Parts: sequence; structure tokens; C-alpha cells
Amino acid sequence: MRQWTVYLLLVVATIFSSGCDKQGRPIEEFGLEKLAKGISSEGDVRNVMGQPETVWEEEDGTRSLQYPKGPEGVRTWEFTIDKSGKLKDYRQLLTEDNFAKVKPGMSKDEVRRMLGKPRTVAQYKLKSEEVWDWLYQTSTTPRLFNVHFDMTSGKATRTSTSDANNY
Repeated sequence: MRQWTVYLLLVVATIFSSGCDKQGRPIEEFGLEKLAKGISSEGDVRNVMGQPETVWEEEDGTRSLQYPKGPEGVRTWEFTIDKSGKLKDYRQLLTEDNFAKVKPGMSKDEVRRMLGKPRTVAQYKLKSEEVWDWLYQTSTTPRLFNVHFDMTSGKATRTSTSDANNY
């Protein structure tokens, strides 16, 4: 009986420890624990994360790889690769802090660069408005973050959020 108890404890410990990275933090996206900043190459990132949805080339030689993940894209990861081809950093784009940076007057390209690919794009011709949305997860519920653009100028006019339960 004692052997079974020890075995069961080992199985439970293995299950719980497999959900953490090398520093003991919960893994936000499986595969991230295999990558190390300053060590992993762009090829390593692509092996773990797959083909990026978007690649942004910067003037200083760095590249940013964007990966919408999850059903309907509740997470969008951006990996920054330095000019030597090594992973410099990675971050989650769909956060309330990042949403707060979207301001009226921003272009579609600026918003796209900041948040990644939107979940949907809808045009409201009578209002001369185009609305992009991103599904994201708060601690309790899924939400939609919306950016409203003037169809003539292509500039953001405002942002809004809504419950995603009825989308």
C-alpha cells in the first residue's frame, strides 16, 4: 500500500511540475519553457511556435514575429529577434496595459503592429466606420477589445470593450 501512495505522489508531482517553466512560474504557452532569451535562435522559436502569422522587419536589423494563439486568438505572442538572430525577448500583446496605448489618430498599421492580427474586421458604411476586434481573456471572462476607425482617413477614432459571451 505504501508503494502505491509514493507512486501516486510522484505522478501528481510530475503533473503539477510540468506546468511550470525552469524558474517555477506557470507556463503561459506550452513550448515557451524550451526557449531562452539571448540563447535561442529564430529557428528555435519557429520550431517551438511554428510559422509566424506576421514578421516585422525593423531598420536596426531586428525582427518581430507575431503568433496569434488559442481558439479565436485569445493570446497573441510577439518574439523579438536581435540582429544576430538570437531571441531578445517575447511578450503577450493582448493585455489591458497594451490596449491602453491605443489612441485616437493612430493608423491601422500602427494598431496592427501593436496588437497583432484582429479577430474580425467589420465595416459600418452608414457611420463611415470600420471596427477591428480582438478576443482576450481577463481573469474571469472573455472580452472583446475594439478599435473604431474612420473609413475615410483610416485613423482610429476611439476604442471600446464588450463582453464576449454573445459574440
